[in-house]
Amino acid sequence: MDENSAGDPMVKACLDILGEMYFSLGAKNPLKKVLASSLNSLPGHLMVPAVQSFVCCLQEELKATDVYLYRKVLDNLASCMEDFSLVLQFLQKLLLDIQEENRKNHGNRIVQAQLMHDLLIAIKVSMMLIQKLQENIQGSLWKNSESFVWQSMCSLLKSCTNFLIDATLLQTVQTTSGLAVILFTRAMYEPAEELPSLISDLLLGTVEHSGVPAWFVRSCGVLCTAELPDSVLLFLCHGALAMLDWKNGSMGENGEKLLLDIASVLLSLSSGLKESSVATSLSRILAIWTNSALAALVSATPELKIKLNGNSDIIGKVLEYIYTHWDHPLDAIRHQTKLIFKNLLQIHQTTIAGSNGKSDPFFARLIKHLLSLDWHVKGKYASLGCLVECVGTENILQLDRTIPVQILDVMSDQSLAPYASDLLETMFTNHKAHFALSFQKGTWIDQWHNIWVSPLLLILCEGNHDQTTYIIDYYLPKLLKCNPDSLSYMIRILQASADANLGSCSTRGALGALMACLRTARAHGHLELSNIMSSGLVSTECLKQGLVHQHSQVCIDALGLLCETHRTTEIVSLDEMQLIQFFMMYNLNNQSPSVRQQIVSLLRKLFCRIQESSQVLYKLEQNKTKQELVEKSTKMPPLRVLQQYKDFMSSVCARLFEVLFPGSSHPTRFCALSILESIAEIFSVPKGQAQVFQLNQEIDSARVQALIQCFASTFEEVKILAFRLLMKLHDVALNLQGSENLDLLFQAAIDLSTSTKPYDCVTASYLLNFLVYHKGLQHTALGKWLEHNPQVEENTSVSTVEKNTLAVIKLLLVNVEEEIFKAKKSLLQAAASFPMYGRVHCITGALQQLPFNNLALVSEWKEIVTRLILMSYSLSAVVSPVVQSSSPEGLIPMDSDPESAGRLQMILHEIQPQDTNDYFMQAKILKEHCKEESEKLVDQRPTKNICMEMRGKDRQACDVTAQMVLVCCWRSMKEVSLLLGTLCKLLPSQTTSQPSEELITVEQVKNIGDYFKHHLLQSRHRGAFELAYAGFVQLTEMLSRCNSESLHKMPEHWLSCVLEEIKSCDPSSTLCATRRSAGIPFYIQALLASEPKKGKTDLLKMAMKELISLAAPLNESLSVIPQVHALNILRALYRDTRLGENIMPYVADGIKASVLGFMSPVWAVRNSSTLLFSALITRIFGVKRGKDENSKKNRMTGREFFSRFPSLYPFLLKQLEVVTSTLNSETEELKIHPSLFLLLLILGRLYPSPMDGSHSALSTAPFVPFIIRCGHSPVYRCREMSGRALVPSVLANEVPHTVLALLRGLPDSAARGMRHNSVHGTLLQVLHLLQSYLESNQFVSLDFQQGLSDIITCMGTKLWLAKRLNPCLVTRAAYVDVLVMLSTHLEKFQKQGMQLLGFWEDMKRVISDSELLSGIPYSSAVPGLIQYLQSITKLVISVLSVTAGPDMQGCGSAAAKEMAKPSLSVALLLHCEFHEVRLLALEAILLCLKQRNSKQIAEGRGGVLCLPTDLEDTLLTMALKETNPQCFCKVLEILYNMDLRNVLPKTECSIKMNPNELLTWSLNLADTSSSHESQTIALKFASKLVIHLLQNHQQISEEILKKWVQLIVYFCGDEQETEMLLAAAEVLKSITSFLLSSEKLILGLSDTLGLWKCVILLLQNEDSVVRDAAAEVIQVAQSETKSNEGEFAFRIVNAPMALDLAFGIVCELLQRWGEIHAGVPVLLQWLLGDSDLQRDGETSALEDDDSLFDKGEVNFWAETLTLVRQLSKHLLHLVSVTHLTLPDHGELNHLSRIALDQAHCIEHLLGALPPVPEFSRTPEFTRLAIQKERITVCLKILNLLKPDDTCKNENLEK
Repeated sequence: MDENSAGDPMVKACLDILGEMYFSLGAKNPLKKVLASSLNSLPGHLMVPAVQSFVCCLQEELKATDVYLYRKVLDNLASCMEDFSLVLQFLQKLLLDIQEENRKNHGNRIVQAQLMHDLLIAIKVSMMLIQKLQENIQGSLWKNSESFVWQSMCSLLKSCTNFLIDATLLQTVQTTSGLAVILFTRAMYEPAEELPSLISDLLLGTVEHSGVPAWFVRSCGVLCTAELPDSVLLFLCHGALAMLDWKNGSMGENGEKLLLDIASVLLSLSSGLKESSVATSLSRILAIWTNSALAALVSATPELKIKLNGNSDIIGKVLEYIYTHWDHPLDAIRHQTKLIFKNLLQIHQTTIAGSNGKSDPFFARLIKHLLSLDWHVKGKYASLGCLVECVGTENILQLDRTIPVQILDVMSDQSLAPYASDLLETMFTNHKAHFALSFQKGTWIDQWHNIWVSPLLLILCEGNHDQTTYIIDYYLPKLLKCNPDSLSYMIRILQASADANLGSCSTRGALGALMACLRTARAHGHLELSNIMSSGLVSTECLKQGLVHQHSQVCIDALGLLCETHRTTEIVSLDEMQLIQFFMMYNLNNQSPSVRQQIVSLLRKLFCRIQESSQVLYKLEQNKTKQELVEKSTKMPPLRVLQQYKDFMSSVCARLFEVLFPGSSHPTRFCALSILESIAEIFSVPKGQAQVFQLNQEIDSARVQALIQCFASTFEEVKILAFRLLMKLHDVALNLQGSENLDLLFQAAIDLSTSTKPYDCVTASYLLNFLVYHKGLQHTALGKWLEHNPQVEENTSVSTVEKNTLAVIKLLLVNVEEEIFKAKKSLLQAAASFPMYGRVHCITGALQQLPFNNLALVSEWKEIVTRLILMSYSLSAVVSPVVQSSSPEGLIPMDSDPESAGRLQMILHEIQPQDTNDYFMQAKILKEHCKEESEKLVDQRPTKNICMEMRGKDRQACDVTAQMVLVCCWRSMKEVSLLLGTLCKLLPSQTTSQPSEELITVEQVKNIGDYFKHHLLQSRHRGAFELAYAGFVQLTEMLSRCNSESLHKMPEHWLSCVLEEIKSCDPSSTLCATRRSAGIPFYIQALLASEPKKGKTDLLKMAMKELISLAAPLNESLSVIPQVHALNILRALYRDTRLGENIMPYVADGIKASVLGFMSPVWAVRNSSTLLFSALITRIFGVKRGKDENSKKNRMTGREFFSRFPSLYPFLLKQLEVVTSTLNSETEELKIHPSLFLLLLILGRLYPSPMDGSHSALSTAPFVPFIIRCGHSPVYRCREMSGRALVPSVLANEVPHTVLALLRGLPDSAARGMRHNSVHGTLLQVLHLLQSYLESNQFVSLDFQQGLSDIITCMGTKLWLAKRLNPCLVTRAAYVDVLVMLSTHLEKFQKQGMQLLGFWEDMKRVISDSELLSGIPYSSAVPGLIQYLQSITKLVISVLSVTAGPDMQGCGSAAAKEMAKPSLSVALLLHCEFHEVRLLALEAILLCLKQRNSKQIAEGRGGVLCLPTDLEDTLLTMALKETNPQCFCKVLEILYNMDLRNVLPKTECSIKMNPNELLTWSLNLADTSSSHESQTIALKFASKLVIHLLQNHQQISEEILKKWVQLIVYFCGDEQETEMLLAAAEVLKSITSFLLSSEKLILGLSDTLGLWKCVILLLQNEDSVVRDAAAEVIQVAQSETKSNEGEFAFRIVNAPMALDLAFGIVCELLQRWGEIHAGVPVLLQWLLGDSDLQRDGETSALEDDDSLFDKGEVNFWAETLTLVRQLSKHLLHLVSVTHLTLPDHGELNHLSRIALDQAHCIEHLLGALPPVPEFSRTPEFTRLAIQKERITVCLKILNLLKPDDTCKNENLEK
């Protein structure tokens, strides 16, 4: 087109069309961008006509009047803004229209949400326009007040001001309006220099109308006059910070003043704004302020620099904001707080520019304060990280070198680990940079390693599980990223100690640490596995040892090392594949869910690698040139690698299907099915891609059968996994099902759906959901049940699944309708024979897997849905009377007294059930009518086993227990609720034009809502209303998304109705008034939780307002029922996590309501208040995870608590004042205020922080005098609580002063009117204060020591309280407790100084004055005596250990030598008549012995006790005479820990027993003692004696040894307590090397094998602790047997591997002892097991009918067939190696006969089972299948042992 074409009408028409097109496209249409770019590149001469065309189109657009088309116009406007006046006019009209439309649609949340977004865009567009206006229009022509543009601007400003102050709008709209108001004002206001002071005046509320232009008053008058709401101030501050220019001082002094004003306004707002979204905005705006301040400081006046210095007032307040919010529950606020702190440091640095920042007092003070904080404060980490960047790591380490170790110690807590690792990363990166700058390369790395890597390695080897896990996850990758070379250092150090430090079940050891480091390094690309294996750094054996390590996390790390790589296409080597196969032999049966998840996810990574690398190999196979490269790297051609892959995957699948054998444990099945599922997913075949492996090809009918049998598992997750896997393979799986098998499965499913066992219907549901995919289901299985429907069958467009599902649901529906009809006649019969819930469960299950958005048979489905809803109502009507009765469990008279019969009549009258038979109406006594009832029942149930004898029949009749009826009823209610909930989801969220296509009508949904309402508000049985709740939640969630006006408003309507009903407390109300309000809280919870979180949460606000006014009523005259309901509902809402932070603004009111409710005279109100209080404490302080009452977790600093809940400050203070005024010290009467305990509980949850200093408004100081007065309470627990609550109220530096004041308040001598309660309270407060002070890591400085010595001096002046002068033993004990604490801490704090000798002198005086020396004149009934004796004993032990310590002994002075003479010996304590004293002394001796045995003296305890020389005599005498069981066990434990060479010589003289008699005595004790504890310690002691005597060649009689072996066997019984099993394992470990794996048989073959069988039993125990203990036996045996042979030995293994090794060791030992002929039959007997099949069959048949839920001991871990397969593997190996034959061996012939008999018996029993017994008789079928395999294996080995089969031997050997 040339220059002349500009005026061409053709060109103009084209441009017009392009304009039309441009504006008709949506904002996100890609064409729009294409058009824009082509138009922008038009030649210059066409630009003018193009702009004209666009302006015309835009003018047409701007004529739009439909509010809902505005959004499109806005998008177009945003994309091109040319004609200002028109656009302004349009925007002005648009804002007013939207405002009006929003008012009309009040309450319609969906429309309002759409309007809000339109409004938001409109405001943004208008801001863009104004910004352009300022750029484009030169001069100020438009600023003429007459001009059209100016008036439009004023109108826009006015609209934005209205939006800003309209609290009903979305917060984002208000925020944006705040920006717009400032922007518009800035554009219009003159002179510009005055603008900052105008905004300052607006914020401070000091605007004077005279000084402001009239247009501003007209547009923004609201902002000038009224006192502005907090949120408006906040948004104005935001506008000012974002829209004004803070750089290079362009606003002058007024700007600086505004900056400071904004800060003070923001900080004053922070205490009032509690709603989470506003609080988040505030923190964000404060962060913007710090950025603006930084910008302003660049060219600021000196005054501003002084005002923003770190020591200034403003910065102090910002710091306070930071300290208050750095542990805030909201992530966003914590993150912003960190930014604010970071900027604050920069602001300070800018103000002191030029001076040395590192020595700056502000920084020094911050560091000191931060380091003195506890490590559980999350804010400490981020803040220290920021400081490190300012002052450097080295400066902080100079203050405390142990910081890295301290932080690593914190990492055992997952909530702190990420923070800790970030801080460490900042520190070691900074430190490395500092070293690199300051020192030569290479000289500093060792120092760096010592600080950052060595402590890490130590913890990895010895740390606890959590700590090491989090360090590996969070810290290790960062360390390696910072310095990859550290890896070789780690490997070198760990390799050196790997052999010595193997780890255990609780620590990783060096081997585990090595695996973890290698895994992390390989995953992050710092390491190639092939390199370290080929270089011999890590051997295959070492990896194997890692893969079966006893510590499961080491196994996972070793597996991770094989599976995780940096490159996902790295080829998997043959070694890796073999190691993976080895891993899968022993690790699938793991009880820990987290370990199972990790195994599955790691193997998934490996399979992905195989899949991706195979794709690369396929491509290389086609590309011959690159092939050689691969052959060089893998040493083999690609096809060979691919074949290896295929074989490996095949063998993995074979292993996984193999472990689905009968009786395999749940963990094994879970792992196998999960891994198979991930294989099916990863190797699914995309079109046109070669696939290395396909699971479909591995499937045969036996494997499909194994998967279907998993449906019979009692664990639902196994059913789900099996079902999902079958769905992935359903083509193959269904083709393998013959029609006969299909029939049987379908029949089984239908039978199970009506079983009385609750879990059977779940199985039925999965079976049916699987079968509906079968094309032939209609003709085969279903054909027998339903008449054909030709239309449905001929319609080929309908999917198989839909047809089949429809038919199955019809069938189930017909059945359940019939059963409901019968149940109306007799609910009892229904409960016993056909509980209906199973059918309903199957219907729900079938519905849930249908694709509802494209159904073909809509009319049929509509009919079904209607029938389902009616069926639900009628089923509910039959069963709900039972569930809603006041005693749902007691509906059947089970006893014959007339009273219970009368009570039953009352209940029946209340519920009026639908039964027509008279079973309920006359309260019969079952015993009389047993026979006739039973006959009736047997008639009605021809399918049940009629052949049961009469006793069985009787029992069947009697066993229609109340439990059965109740289970039938509440499960039916549950299933009905879930079905109705599922049906509600059928309502489409968009209402369609044709109602005929909706499967469920609006009317039906409303009725379902009413049904739920009825049941939630009236049920009494918790199961029933909880389950109605599950369905109701589905309904409410659907309603909140639905755009039908009438449905959308239902939740609001229901909520206001129920609140009205609660409030009115009308006597005719049907609300269920139980003590916890039954289902009412659930109902309200569901309504509120479904409300969208992002909106204004109006329902929540309305409900909370109502409920809080009901929960804390102003006048007492109201009924209590509404109050109880309100308290219970509040409790449910505070506990509901879905309401999240939205509920926090109401917490303070909740606390007030619960504290006031506690004072109610009505029990129900007090009860509900207690529950509410407990929920609130959890809500505020978090869920308590540890057992430690005094841990700092779940606590808050006083400042944080009161700034988050400011209204509680005056409330708690006032309440405390009221409470303490009743504790009148003059009168002795017992007045206990009910809420004292609650107040102290809250205050006790707060803790002091060094940061809490200057914040005077919310200081905890005013609480102190009141809490001290609470210590005078006559209630012991309250005095104790007041001691705890005092700690957080007193600042750390005030503690010595407060303690001294408390001590001085104690009386100087026993005066007459002395109140011991007050003395006791004061002493407890002193104790708690001192404890927190001495344990805190603060101020180990001079003032600390001075304060301590003042306290000790003052304690000395009140010493009479610890002596006999004080008649009250409780206060004496309390005083002694303080002395004990001081004495234990003093050793830590001082190196020997004379002033302390005085203290020890005082201690000796207290001890010599005590009754311990002179005999105790009281009986134990005297209050406080035991307490006092325990305290004084602790003091004695503490002083004895100090005087025996090196400090005292090595000190030359006479005073010290005098001190070192003990005034009271341990022996005296042991002879005390009070067992509490003896127990403490024995514990001290035991501790001392253990320390001596482990060659270490515990840190901090100074010396160890001086043990008396005749200790053995004393203990032996005590062992015979001691009557207290605890002391007795301790005595035995001490003897067990002593050297028997010292003990045995003294037995003759002290207790007149020789060693053999002592052994007999301890064995009798182990056999007959009544307490498990003494039995276990006696057995351990006896075993130690046995070994000692045998090793010293002393005779022990055969009989005693037999008894000892039998005892061990008894201790290993399955039903024994864990501690007995552990004792047995410890004994077996101690005798392994001497008796079990010795060169010669010492005990004889049968006893030794008996003990080995114990080991094998323990290795299969369900408790992992027991298995781990038993695995240690194998470790000892391994080291014995393998050290002789020199081959690689597994040294530390998990239980499954240990079991395999155990059988191998036993077979090896039989060869070593030459006992193969005698031993093999014993092992064959183990193989065969000792079950009596006939008897088992009978008992199981009885049990099967008897109980509703399976009871009894079941071992969920042991797998019989694993044991059988491992044992047979080793036996076959033994037979082949030794060419063993046993001709005419009597034992063998006997075994053969037994085995053959059992084989016949099993065949007979299996034949007698019904079809598909795996579902109908699962336990029996499993047991028989297991026994069948045992017998088969046994017969196979027996055949090999017959001499005429020598040829078989040879074949086997080959």
